[in-house]
Amino acid sequence: MNNIKVLWVDDEIDLLKPHILFLEKKNYEVTTCQSGTEAIEEVENNSFDIVFLDENMPGLTGLETLSEIKAKKNNLPVVMITKSEEEYIMEEAIGSKIADYLIKPVNPNQILLSLKKNLDHSRLVSEKTTSNYQQEFRKIAMDMTMINSWDGWAELYQKLIYWELELENIEDSGMFEILESQKQEANTQFCKFIEKNYTSWFGKDADRPTLSHTLFRDKVVPELSDRQPTLLVVVDNLRFDQWKAFEPIINNYYKKEKESVFSSILPTATQYARNAIFSGLMPSEMERLHPEWWLNDTDEGGKNMHEEDFLMAQMKRLGLTYKTEYHKIASLRAGKHLVQNFKKLKENDLTVVVYNFVDMLSHSKTEMEVIKELASNDKSYRSLTESWFKNSPLLEMIQQAQQLGFKLIITTDHGTINAKNPSKVIGDKNTSLNLRYKTGKSLTYEEKDVVAAKNPKDFYLPSINMSSSFIFAKGDLFFAYPNNYNHYVSYYRNTYQHGGVSLEEMIIPFSVHSPR
Repeated sequence: MNNIKVLWVDDEIDLLKPHILFLEKKNYEVTTCQSGTEAIEEVENNSFDIVFLDENMPGLTGLETLSEIKAKKNNLPVVMITKSEEEYIMEEAIGSKIADYLIKPVNPNQILLSLKKNLDHSRLVSEKTTSNYQQEFRKIAMDMTMINSWDGWAELYQKLIYWELELENIEDSGMFEILESQKQEANTQFCKFIEKNYTSWFGKDADRPTLSHTLFRDKVVPELSDRQPTLLVVVDNLRFDQWKAFEPIINNYYKKEKESVFSSILPTATQYARNAIFSGLMPSEMERLHPEWWLNDTDEGGKNMHEEDFLMAQMKRLGLTYKTEYHKIASLRAGKHLVQNFKKLKENDLTVVVYNFVDMLSHSKTEMEVIKELASNDKSYRSLTESWFKNSPLLEMIQQAQQLGFKLIITTDHGTINAKNPSKVIGDKNTSLNLRYKTGKSLTYEEKDVVAAKNPKDFYLPSINMSSSFIFAKGDLFFAYPNNYNHYVSYYRNTYQHGGVSLEEMIIPFSVHSPR
């Protein structure tokens, strides 16, 4: 180990000789001084890794010395040591960004623990995390070959995301690459599961997960009450890992009561999945029952213009009389406007806010080089989402909702996947344009690359004409036409897309919170 340089400041330093000898035997290099003035001079003239600072000294007090040290070297960790347990001293020290706070008398092992916690923390966490994942890797690999239920896949995916978030900041990049390959294999097996089981979920007594069209009835309605207003936030295009990235911010204002996942329907696209949430119907049922609101891929016009109409129709069908208001936020200006008028929403039993930012971000990534740079992989995509959320009107809404006593529900319509590999497809001029699913007639494609709905009725999807079919890209594939193939592939490779079959797109979060 390279010698760690410690500065120990105490007006009774001679009494601490046993502690210093103990650290020196552990290869720590300890410099001592007996006053705050000496300590400031040492910090100015020498380089230290950490400072142990007595709070109660003649002359400059520990707190005054701490302030001077931080003014000169703000990133230098300082551990305050004091005989006093008075709360104001602790608060002053913590407010001055101390690294640790120890009460006298301290023993050598306390000092050693503080050193390791502050200076060796990253390495120790990295080693422990790597070791734990190595053990878990084998169990995940075995589980993957045996899963034959939705619940099994949901549990495995959440486990993979847990390890992805644990491993993303450790020093061993090799472990992260192993996890990535394990996620790819999981997606391969999950696609086989969906191909085999998806259509069976629509049977009368089927053992199925909560799906987009049953989400409102099964999970939202039981949370509603005329005694407490509820804010339902649908963040478009939000993956489970992105949710986990900004969940800690929400925890400052809300306590999580329930968390689960549900399955987006196919295609995992806004036009289908989000309309299904609000209508409580599958796409072919929407087309049949509400032709005035439903548009197919080839129809002109906005495909999600009637979410509020669908929602009100579903509530009427369910016999619900809650006072409800719907808002769609597709711009910063619209978000700020709703924040300014948020207090009025307390009169509602249910306020629904659809927030489109993540969708705009994922689509703009294909258009803007800057966004491509900022969100080049899942880790940076999560980070960008978290940064947006911290500075968004949505967070302001949630803060106001907490103050006004709203229950908070957060969910989404589908996730996204980083599309990395092309798959050739041929269709006529009326074939849909989405990169992760296609619908049209006479589609030619690589069978191994897709989940095919040759009869859309089996998937409860509308048929634009008699010979229409749907295909959904598996894993991280995206569809590319043979014409101008290389340019097309170069343009869309490594962009976030949705519409197909993957863990990331289909297994999505639903979370219920009560105000703190």
